[in-house]
Amino acid sequence: MAKNSIPLHRKLLNPFKGDMAIWVIFICLAIISLIAVYSSIGYTAIITHSTPERAFIKHLAFVATTFVVVIALSNINYRRYASLSWFGYLLSVGLLVAVMVLGHKESTPGSGTNRWIYLPVINQFQPSELAKIIIIVYLARLLALEKETLHEWKTFRNVLIPVFIVTGLILPDNLSTALIIGIVCFAMLRLAPINVGYWRKTILVLAILGTLGILVGAKMDFGPLARSSTWTSRIDNWLHFDEDELTQESMARMAVASGKFMGVGIGSTVQARLMTQAHNDLIYAIIMEESGMLGGILVFLLYAFLYLRCIRIAWQCRGTFGSMTVAGLGTLIFLQAAIHMGVSVGALPVTGQTLPFVSSGGTAYLCMGLALGIIQSVAHDVNQTAGANRKTTSGENNGPDTKEENDLIEEQERLTMKIKEIEE
Repeated sequence: MAKNSIPLHRKLLNPFKGDMAIWVIFICLAIISLIAVYSSIGYTAIITHSTPERAFIKHLAFVATTFVVVIALSNINYRRYASLSWFGYLLSVGLLVAVMVLGHKESTPGSGTNRWIYLPVINQFQPSELAKIIIIVYLARLLALEKETLHEWKTFRNVLIPVFIVTGLILPDNLSTALIIGIVCFAMLRLAPINVGYWRKTILVLAILGTLGILVGAKMDFGPLARSSTWTSRIDNWLHFDEDELTQESMARMAVASGKFMGVGIGSTVQARLMTQAHNDLIYAIIMEESGMLGGILVFLLYAFLYLRCIRIAWQCRGTFGSMTVAGLGTLIFLQAAIHMGVSVGALPVTGQTLPFVSSGGTAYLCMGLALGIIQSVAHDVNQTAGANRKTTSGENNGPDTKEENDLIEEQERLTMKIKEIEE
């Protein structure tokens, strides 16, 4: 048996690998999710010819499945995800193309239902939710493999191409998700040893093209920009909010306002009885209605602390792939949570983003579980490395690793990824 191998029975007795603080946060968010969804899903269940109990049990099944997914992924060496990300990237692109072709057949203009595709067993599946996890891991792989030449324009351009392909396929029907992916990926690039001038110029060009595209699309019914009028109207409605109009947004704001500081009590929501999106896109408003500003602040602090733990793991991970992956996925979770909370309280225009690990929605919940499982896999490796270092340096000065040691570890990581690609 290898020196560092762990017997299978010991793994089974201790399945929760990684950062224990993140596990606690995940469990807390899952409990909040079950309570909030049970309180808010009734009206949607009735209008979809179901029952609140059946809808809740379905959500409970997704939460339990996500726990299993996180445990399974956290017990896998995170370096394996580097080679798997190439297959995941191709799969994501294929599914995004499929939803553009198949999804439009059952959708109505501006409804957003073309974000979904129907798959056997899974039923409704939203490829963009999977794609935003995969592209972050795949970009981390590219940044690790091409670290030495990232300052060159050719390499910088080639690294951006996969990001542009994914965001370009998502953008026509889901602008907010495309923007989130772009923000996270460009944040990861900024952390890498790139030419900052290329980075700034690319952002400037994209901002100009994006603004022109929305303006032109709002005036013309042009293919990929056909929903520009919807995007601009959402911004206009947000800027010129009509309090007298009964909409999902106005009811969400009323829910937040009625919650005050302590809330109306768990299960005592009023606004959720009339909201179709109370259990997913605007669930934070229901949380604040039932638990008040106090509950809203506690939920925000859970996400903030989760993000801080991710930053700590990324900082301690000595391999570029691991640190970039955790930094990207952690930023994704926190950014999406912040956007959802901003929309729920009226600070941002409507986007349709769910609250990670809280909102109802099988695809979104499971895909966020993928992200958390990968983060915990890296955290587990960091813990093992730290434990090994403590043993080998017992009684000695435990100062930071030298630059030569870190460079050697990163070079070994790149070689490992290349060898696995050749083998596959």
